[in-house]
Amino acid sequence: MTRADAIARARDDFKSGAFLAELDRRVAYKTESQNASRGPELRAYLEQEMVPAFAALDFTSRIVESPSGKSPFLFAEHQESASLPTVLIYGHGDVVDGMEGEWREGRDPWRTTTSGIRLYGRGTADNKGQHSINMAALRAVREARGGKLGFNAKFIVEMGEEIGSPDLGKVCDLNRDALKADLFMASDGPRLSADRPTLFLGCRGGIRIHLDVVLRDGGHHSGNWGGVLANPATILANAISTLVDGHGRLQLEALKPPRLTNQIRSYLADVQVVPTEDEPALAENWGEDGLSAAERLYAWNTLEVLAMSSGNIEKPANAIPGHANAVLQLRFVVGTKVDGLIEAVRAHLVAKGFPMVEVRAAQSFAASRTDFDSPWIKWAADSVRETTGKAPAVLPNFGGSLPNDVFSEVLGLPTIWVPHSYPGCSQHAPNEHILLPLTEEALTVMAGLFWDLGELPRPLT
Repeated sequence: MTRADAIARARDDFKSGAFLAELDRRVAYKTESQNASRGPELRAYLEQEMVPAFAALDFTSRIVESPSGKSPFLFAEHQESASLPTVLIYGHGDVVDGMEGEWREGRDPWRTTTSGIRLYGRGTADNKGQHSINMAALRAVREARGGKLGFNAKFIVEMGEEIGSPDLGKVCDLNRDALKADLFMASDGPRLSADRPTLFLGCRGGIRIHLDVVLRDGGHHSGNWGGVLANPATILANAISTLVDGHGRLQLEALKPPRLTNQIRSYLADVQVVPTEDEPALAENWGEDGLSAAERLYAWNTLEVLAMSSGNIEKPANAIPGHANAVLQLRFVVGTKVDGLIEAVRAHLVAKGFPMVEVRAAQSFAASRTDFDSPWIKWAADSVRETTGKAPAVLPNFGGSLPNDVFSEVLGLPTIWVPHSYPGCSQHAPNEHILLPLTEEALTVMAGLFWDLGELPRPLT
C-alpha cells in the first residue's frame, strides 16, 4: 500500500457517509461542560464513545480522574517500537451550551443536519468534528499499512476545555512519562480561510482587566447636580482612551509586544486576511500603524473592551450614575511582559489623573508557540503541500487561545496545530457548522501527515 492508498481510504470514509454517521453519533452526546448537570454525559462520551473507538484502532485506553474532581480525561496509546517517532494528539469532547431554540430553521443542536455544503451541529467545529477527523485519518493509515501505523501515537481527550481547561496542566504534569512524545500535533480553531490549509504553532495569551469607578451610592438628578458632580462613566471612558485610542491603537508601552522580527514578518508575508460574504468586513484604519492585517491578528497585541456598564441602558434615568464598570481583554503574543502588567496599568492611570479607577485582573492564560527553527514545521508544511497542492499558511500563533502552553511548556514538545474549521463556522453560537468540502480535504491532509510520520525512521531533531 502507498500514501495515495491511505488518502483514498480517508476520502472514501467521507464519501460513503461512514465518517458523517460517526460524527452524528458523537454530536448527540450533550457534553456541555458549562452546565453542572452534564457530568454523566461528559463521562459517557469518554467511556461509551471514545474507549470503543480507540480500541478499534488498537489503542489501549484508560480514564484519568481530574485532581479537583471535575471532568475526567481519557488517555489512549498505540505503541509499535521505541525507536519510532511518537506523536501526542489532543482533542476535547466538551462543548458550549447547545442554545436550543436559537438555531435557524429549528435545527436540533444535538443532531447533525446538512444544508448545502454545511453540516450543522454543536461540536461539529469545536471540537468533536476535528478530533474525529484525526481519528479517522489514523484509521485510514492503519488500514493502508495492514494494521500498523508506522509510528507510536498517544491521544488525550479532555472534557473541560470550554471552562478553561482547569486541570489539564496538572494532569499532564502528573503524567509526564505517560505523555512523553517527540511531537504534539492536534486540531482546533479555524484555518486562515476555508480554502487554505493552515498550520499554527501556538496561541496568543489573554488577560482580562477589570476597571471600576465607584464614586457614590445611587444616582443624582442630572439637572440639579450636573456640572458639580463627577460622572464615573465619563471618567471611565476617558481613562480607557489613555490605554487604547479610538482606532484600536495601544497607548501604553507595557501593553505592547516586542518588535516584530524579520522572521515573523517573512512567515506572514503571503498571509491575507480576507473575510467571506457571511463574515464581518475588516475595519478601515483600525489597529496598529504600519502592520498588515495578518501581523495585527497573529503577531501583535490587542486591547479590546468586552463590556461596559453604567446606569440603566434600557431605561436611562435623568441622573448622574454613581459607578461605572468595564471589562477589557489584552490578547498578547509570546515575549510580552505580563508580570506586573496590572501594576503598570494602575500606575499609568494615576499618572494620567485617574486615581479613582480601580484596576484588577481575572482569567489569564499564557501565550506560547513552537520555535520557528523546529524541523517539524517544514516537515508538516511539505506534507500538507504534497497532499493538497497548496502552500499552507504557517502562522506564528492562533489569534485566539488554546491550552498550547501545557504541551509546549509543561511537556516541552514542539507543537503544531492543523485546524479543520474556518472563521465563519459560528462556534460558540447558534448554527455551529463545518464545511463538507473542507472536511473531506482535512481527512486527506491528516492521512498524508500520519502516513509521512510513519515514513520517518526516527524522530526529527
